[in-house]
Amino acid sequence: MSLPYQWILFDADETLFCFDAFAGLKLMFQGFGVDFTPADFDEYQLVNKPLWVDYQDGKITAAELQTIRFEPWAAKLAVTALTLNSAFLSAMAEICAPLPGVRELLAALQGKAKLGIITNGFTELQTVRLKRTGLQHHFDILVISENVGIAKPDVGIFEHALHLMGNPARNTVLMVGDNPHSDIQGGINAGIHTCWYNVHDHQAPAGIAPHYQVSSHHALQSLLLGA
Repeated sequence: MSLPYQWILFDADETLFCFDAFAGLKLMFQGFGVDFTPADFDEYQLVNKPLWVDYQDGKITAAELQTIRFEPWAAKLAVTALTLNSAFLSAMAEICAPLPGVRELLAALQGKAKLGIITNGFTELQTVRLKRTGLQHHFDILVISENVGIAKPDVGIFEHALHLMGNPARNTVLMVGDNPHSDIQGGINAGIHTCWYNVHDHQAPAGIAPHYQVSSHHALQSLLLGA
């Protein structure tokens, strides 16, 4: 390797996997006889997005996020919010796909570094998705915030991961993720190196300075392996 990393940790959604929430919701609601529209999605996001911020800030639990976001629809359809959430996660697993270049990157890294995932996503989706895509064998650890009870960017979830990794020197660990707040700031808080997967070429938020930035998995592979 051209960079001295023993471990490379990845975020899951929009870093390794495409996460098309609208497509997943549309597929899920078909099962309930609902034609889910872009306007419906906008209304859903008005509830969902602030909940994710509260979850990352430790103000609500994973269970609360997963139920509260579907409560308005649960009331309309006379089903439980948990039923809708489970159907949504199943739909997301059904449409899941790795982002372009992910399979090639993981294959190229095989045997050159240990790999892990740290995700704020939910257990019901993560494990099924890894199995369906056949990528599970690439990863030595899978750390899911719902299981740990702490979400990125809290340093606690990184400390948990580092413990599972055998507490390697922090400058030998790289965190790769698309979210500058949860992935990059979280990695910085934990004292590990960070790479922002910045496919849309956004400006970094004030005060957040990743060690590296890439806009594709091919670029990440070149950065890590000189390939």
